[in-house]
Amino acid sequence: EIATKHGLTALLQEKPFSGINGSGKHNNWSISTANDIPLFLPKPINSATGNDMAFPIIMSAVVSAIDEHGDLMRMAISSPGNDFRLGAMEAPPAIISTYLGEDMTTYLESFKDGKKEPYAPEKKTIDLGISNVLPFQVPAEDRNRTSPFPYGGARFEFRAVGSSQNVSMVNTVLCAMCADKFAEFADAIEAGGDPVEVAQESLKKHWKVIFNGNGYDLDNQKMLTERGVWRIDSGVDAIHRLSADKNIELFEKLSVMSKEESLAREMCLHDHYTGTVEIEAGCFVDMINQHVIPSVTAAGKGPLAELEAAVDTLKAALKEIHDTEDSYEKAKLARVLRLETMVELREVCDAAEEIVPDNLWTVATYKELLFLDSHC
Repeated sequence: EIATKHGLTALLQEKPFSGINGSGKHNNWSISTANDIPLFLPKPINSATGNDMAFPIIMSAVVSAIDEHGDLMRMAISSPGNDFRLGAMEAPPAIISTYLGEDMTTYLESFKDGKKEPYAPEKKTIDLGISNVLPFQVPAEDRNRTSPFPYGGARFEFRAVGSSQNVSMVNTVLCAMCADKFAEFADAIEAGGDPVEVAQESLKKHWKVIFNGNGYDLDNQKMLTERGVWRIDSGVDAIHRLSADKNIELFEKLSVMSKEESLAREMCLHDHYTGTVEIEAGCFVDMINQHVIPSVTAAGKGPLAELEAAVDTLKAALKEIHDTEDSYEKAKLARVLRLETMVELREVCDAAEEIVPDNLWTVATYKELLFLDSHC
């Protein structure tokens, strides 16, 4: 509504323009007690419990949950548009690690190794060099924008959510996986285990998910993959994790979703993925038939035969999807169509645009779309 008021259009598609940064959202997530005591800040929770070990035990549970249920976190951010963005130098890669910052990492490492040291995060001074704005201090933790799930002081921030997505599933997954890990810790403690030792052992087991480096670096991505951190490049395959035994068990145990509901949600998400691609592929066919081919024909030059073949390729791919019964298999075909076939065929259209005279080209160009001030 606001965009329309100003003669604009709000695009919620994650990657509307090739080669130009797309759009996502950051989901800031924190939890607290029934008395509004935040769990992700050491002083309030340690003071409320009278136990300086409360905070590191909580953080150990969260780190363990991220490592164990990274597949569900990846599932929660899966959408057709997000498959174009994740790992594309504009959104964190489809590798689920957590950035804690050097101060928090050092603190938890000391805890893991049996040392009791206070958490003393540093602050950094920001000077904008503007006389009207005095230098100010900010926390040093939240400085890595290549991590999908960094700790930012008082909260974690899930930075890989797609712009078109509702965040309800994202937050359902985060709360469920941490509730499960808290319950696991509680069961072990109530069975006679020492709370600190329970947390330390879990932290040692799941330490690999902590990564403070550059997530865009290909060598780092390879290292994290070899380390065993959850990596699911395909959104379609990530959605399929909803039917994994461990995830069905998790949601059933917490009364979040029954097995039937989990399977139904997976089917709906796969059908949504496929349906989105079908709409876009159908639109692509219409654009080639109604605009690109007539423009090339009018110009008397251009890849006419290749364009006609492109239409046949798209229609054949759509028919294959329609003829497939299983929703997961249909979605896999749709992903190939969208991320491979359509990208390749778009190059044929781009080649036509390069040689067709401007007055004969009837589709809006990037220049016209992105520089409306000079092309109104």
